[in-house]
Amino acid sequence: MCPKTLKNYFDKYCFITGEIKVPKKPVNVITDATFFARSDGVLVARANSGNLAWKEIETEKAEYYEELLNLLSDAGVRFISFVIDGRRGVLHMLLRRFPNTPVQYCQFHQIQIITRYLSKKPKLEAGRELRELSLTITESDRRTFTDFLNKWHEKWERFLAEKTTDPFTDKWHFTHKRLRSAYRSLKTNLPYLFTYLDYPELKIPNTTNSCDGSFAHWKGKLGIHRGLKKERKRKMMNYLLENS
Repeated sequence: MCPKTLKNYFDKYCFITGEIKVPKKPVNVITDATFFARSDGVLVARANSGNLAWKEIETEKAEYYEELLNLLSDAGVRFISFVIDGRRGVLHMLLRRFPNTPVQYCQFHQIQIITRYLSKKPKLEAGRELRELSLTITESDRRTFTDFLNKWHEKWERFLAEKTTDPFTDKWHFTHKRLRSAYRSLKTNLPYLFTYLDYPELKIPNTTNSCDGSFAHWKGKLGIHRGLKKERKRKMMNYLLENS
């Protein structure tokens, strides 16, 4: 098809719909966001059956997650569990808004956080050990991983407590700040990293890969039609979301 034909097709058929798909049975809901450009993103709530609803966003905030889930709840969608990527504030919102629904923290995003703090090839021995431990999350269970994490902390506790003093200001800071942050992230998220094993009958996903894989697919589709005006691009994105 020539570009003109495609543009006419988008204008005519790729309409925006606000209809929420309500499954007959309770669902595990995976929520995640992606951006196609600065201030041009979409927040998606997805189940095994496909996308339930989505919200166009300019920034990623916990309040947008709450708005989207409230829309689903008001429409009659029943939740078995939530799988989240760890966006700050989302976990606290879910615990407040849906206190009796299990929450699974995406294990893949947890590994990404550790890599972001320590890099793929940490220079410090303590960092290498912690990163190697983080890579076992998907193959471990809560008790085993907790034991190994506690042993790591006992081994490096003094190292983590080392401080550096600025000779000019006489102020101090922890010498290994990024290593401390990586450990704190694991320790903080640990209660939610293995939720899926606590409820095997619910078949809760342990990652948000369902969303991440779809994001890559949609971006690939949009990439084929580079140069679309913003409104046509928006319609195409909504069409892809409705039919996924």
